[in-house]
Amino acid sequence: MKKSLIVGVAAGAIVLFAVAWAAAPVLAAQALIRAAKAGDERKIEQLVDFPSLRDSLKSELNAELMARMNRDPRMADSGLGGLGMMLAPMILSGAVDAVVTPEVVAQMVRTAEAPDPTRRPAPEPAGDEADGDDIHQAWGYRSLNEFAVTLTDRDQPDDHLALILERRGLFDWKLAAVDLQTGPET
Repeated sequence: MKKSLIVGVAAGAIVLFAVAWAAAPVLAAQALIRAAKAGDERKIEQLVDFPSLRDSLKSELNAELMARMNRDPRMADSGLGGLGMMLAPMILSGAVDAVVTPEVVAQMVRTAEAPDPTRRPAPEPAGDEADGDDIHQAWGYRSLNEFAVTLTDRDQPDDHLALILERRGLFDWKLAAVDLQTGPET
């Protein structure tokens, strides 16, 4: 009788641990979304690994910029196109370092759009548009240590912004990367 009780308690503890371990990124993602909608910059700072996020955003925006420059025939024909392709990543890097703040992370979550350091920030929408109800969320593990929340604006279904949370210990998760997936150019 005692042996079966011990086995039952141990099995219950293992199941409870597994459920908590699997649910931790969902709870962290929900906390990030709530903090973004509330504009709670202090909570966002706790939930984001800013150096990793900035590096990821630089990589994603550089890839997008290079793809745009390669598609532009004027850049290919211009002698300055190569110089622009060399300088653009350095300029973009400095802009991302300056632009990515808790406020910008909150805006990314609310709008499903990555910041564009080359354009001025648009004013926040008022009323129903500001609460993010038109943003679809898809949740899922990418690996044991990566969890993605993919955000899609219902008005732009081909464009996605995936917020990548990475494990930092057994139960701690932080936003550490983004994955920009844009649809075909129009």
